[in-house]
Amino acid sequence: MQWPRMDWPLMVDPLNLLGVTGVPVVLFIDEYGIIRAVNPDPAQLPALIEKQFPKPDGAVAEVPNLPDRRALETKPASDTLAGWRGRGDACVLWGSPEKLGEAIAAYEKATALAPEDGAAHFRLGVAYCLRHDSPQAHAGDFAQAAAHWNRAIELHPNQYIWRRRIQQYGPRQQKPYAFYDWVNEARAAIQARGEKPIPLAVEPTRSEFAQPQKEFPANTGHNPDAEGLVRRDTEGLIVVEAAALPAQSKPGEPVRVHLSLRPSPEHKAHWNNEVAELAFWIDLPPGWQADQQYLTLPNPPQSASQETRKIEVELKSPPGSKAGEVTLRAFALYYVCEEVNGVCFYRRQDIPVKVHLVD
Repeated sequence: MQWPRMDWPLMVDPLNLLGVTGVPVVLFIDEYGIIRAVNPDPAQLPALIEKQFPKPDGAVAEVPNLPDRRALETKPASDTLAGWRGRGDACVLWGSPEKLGEAIAAYEKATALAPEDGAAHFRLGVAYCLRHDSPQAHAGDFAQAAAHWNRAIELHPNQYIWRRRIQQYGPRQQKPYAFYDWVNEARAAIQARGEKPIPLAVEPTRSEFAQPQKEFPANTGHNPDAEGLVRRDTEGLIVVEAAALPAQSKPGEPVRVHLSLRPSPEHKAHWNNEVAELAFWIDLPPGWQADQQYLTLPNPPQSASQETRKIEVELKSPPGSKAGEVTLRAFALYYVCEEVNGVCFYRRQDIPVKVHLVD
């Protein structure tokens, strides 16, 4: 909104309450501000433009009573699919980030009552993803989001708004376009006119910036701990979460694996940025491909930090692979410290990367 200097309210519908199945949505509005057609056939437009619509008589439509938001956030209107879904909606839209746990619980009630309700699964995935991006993040949130989005698409394969959420975080070979590549262009334009870009609440991931691609580049790099000599992080100083999108794939199709590495609050751990960068390696079974088998993450400028570090790698199984869960072996190497003035370590954490193949 800052980029084109938009100063009017912008409505956001993260839960797709409008039930839109695809974009764009074209609304034909007459000179009185009345919507006369939704997604009209282009051949109808000349007749609509020439048509003289009657002027409204000035009567104001009766405005329904607004719902009791506090009541909706406290309990469902009824012990039904609509009741629990409504409570989840209220917690997401009107509650603080602390309400996301209650939203998840409400949507889980809804999916338990109606396992075939795709909208409940989609909204449950949204709530998990919102919590994943918040300070209240729980281990496994992103994987749960992926699983419920995947289930929603299984139930409604023609719901392209839902499908775009998976593609947003999914493999480059299945992207219709880059989702947020315009963000850097917007920031540059804002800075060029002497303004400071407003920080985003959540910075897009590499997958959201990524352009589509047809083939993986040739892998370069080497195994940085081929002999397995680096000590393992048995203390759990760094907590790792992994999720693959899509949650299920056919043999020969790509998946994008998202890894989040967070310093453990229990150990008051933090990254040591005065030494080598975090390194990542994944072993590839015969026939498997990766867009990056080896990669490193640059250290931030401060000497110590506690941010979540994210790694994304795309994998492709060989055609003809057997259906089932395949676990690939990966590991990360990093420098981490205990507490503010605690001992610092160079550690390795082995990371099982699970890919679920289906026929």
